[in-house]
Amino acid sequence: MPDIDGLTVLRKIREWSSVPVIVISARLEESEKVAALDLGADDYITKPFGTSELLARIRTAIRHSTKLASHTGSVFNLYDLSIDFDRRIVTVAGKEVHLTQIEFKLVSLLAQNAGRVLTYDYMITTIWGPYADKNNQILRVNMANIRRKIEHNPGDPKYIFTEVGIGYRMLEEDASQS
Repeated sequence: MPDIDGLTVLRKIREWSSVPVIVISARLEESEKVAALDLGADDYITKPFGTSELLARIRTAIRHSTKLASHTGSVFNLYDLSIDFDRRIVTVAGKEVHLTQIEFKLVSLLAQNAGRVLTYDYMITTIWGPYADKNNQILRVNMANIRRKIEHNPGDPKYIFTEVGIGYRMLEEDASQS
């Protein structure tokens, strides 16, 4: 884009919207792709590409955004953790917790699947897209940040548990608290 950097545009979009974003670029550097995905891009495609591939990626981005928005209008409650999917607000003990776009998507995904173990690969594919690097380091860093923000004692979690070598699991919502 001639007048503004694409990452700046993405950052501005993510300040007010969770609309699916697919970055189309001629830049092949891995660091560019990682930066865009970390800022909240749903996918990154490099030129040249075919129309069929682009359409498939658009369908995937829409499918993922629909999954993440399926709790619209509802609230997930677990002990003193509350996730308001419609307002995109997370609170612990009544205090709002600031989560990045990716952190909110991860917490939402876990809450939507509370009680189920989600594999590293499933979470990476769902949040960053099917072409994301399957190295789970970025996921582990995000999960550590989330735990620091929502857990009273991140070393002894009560909301999100690590299933070593497999993935993560959020404790099931207590129906009596909803």
